[in-house]
Amino acid sequence: MSMPFYVSPEQLMKDRADFARKGIARGRGLVVVQYADGLLFVAENTSPSLHKISELYDRLAFAAVGRYNEFENLRIAGVRLADMRGYSYDRRDVTGRALANAYAQTLGTIFSSGGEKPYEVEIFVAEVGASSDDDQVYRLTYDGSVADVQGYAVMGGTVEQVDDYLEHHYQPGLDLEAALRLAVDALRHDTQPPREITGDRLEVAVLDRTRSLPRKFRRIPKQTLTRLIGSAENADGTPAVEDSASADTSAEGDGRTVAQPVAVPESPSGTADEPSNDPGDAVGEVPDDPSDAVGDLPDDPDPARDE
Repeated sequence: MSMPFYVSPEQLMKDRADFARKGIARGRGLVVVQYADGLLFVAENTSPSLHKISELYDRLAFAAVGRYNEFENLRIAGVRLADMRGYSYDRRDVTGRALANAYAQTLGTIFSSGGEKPYEVEIFVAEVGASSDDDQVYRLTYDGSVADVQGYAVMGGTVEQVDDYLEHHYQPGLDLEAALRLAVDALRHDTQPPREITGDRLEVAVLDRTRSLPRKFRRIPKQTLTRLIGSAENADGTPAVEDSASADTSAEGDGRTVAQPVAVPESPSGTADEPSNDPGDAVGEVPDDPSDAVGDLPDDPDPARDE
């Protein structure tokens, strides 16, 4: 019987770390930026249903890069843990720090175990506070390491170039429009020369502290992103959006996108002022993504990688 080759623990951990890092680097980048009214998440994602950014609880959000089936399992576990703690104790007891610690223990156990491969994921757990000083963003890596980040953070893809761009251009107290332009420009500068990124290739969400509802998570619709990014890249330096378009990204009490004012055509019978039977007229345009109203529903794990 032949003896197995000896591998030192240091070499084994290095090989597992290299394996995880290579898998994560193949994915597209994700940026979180702190702005005046909360936290902004911007990710390159062409899929309309396989989300990289999701809601965990009232004031908590989850963002990840890497293998979709692996970080989706982590997201579902986090939602269940948050719901259980909020139901057993109080909703205020569900914090980003507690969920980050739970994720760190899970990732650390998997990474150090020799029975399975390490997870090829990196995740953000974010909590929006009553003020910008109370905002918390935790970055967790494949080996369970936790880092508390301030201002901005990047993961996935070519991290060094994107992080360097943010370091030289980020300023505290940005409004939502300026923060979105900054995040998109940073993602564009992961290569030289900078590449083009259109709104339909982005997934964007915010934790907005100004919302009157307990749930602060809100997605930015694709139509609004296309208008914002297209205007922001105008060479003549015109404003990114008009005031009416900016209203789409402002916090509304019911979490829905407000429809733009339109002229009401006269009806044949001349009764244009009569109430409509369409319930959508009373609440405004319903966003394409139902998660704005009901939150993210757990999807079945998909082995597809977010490349």
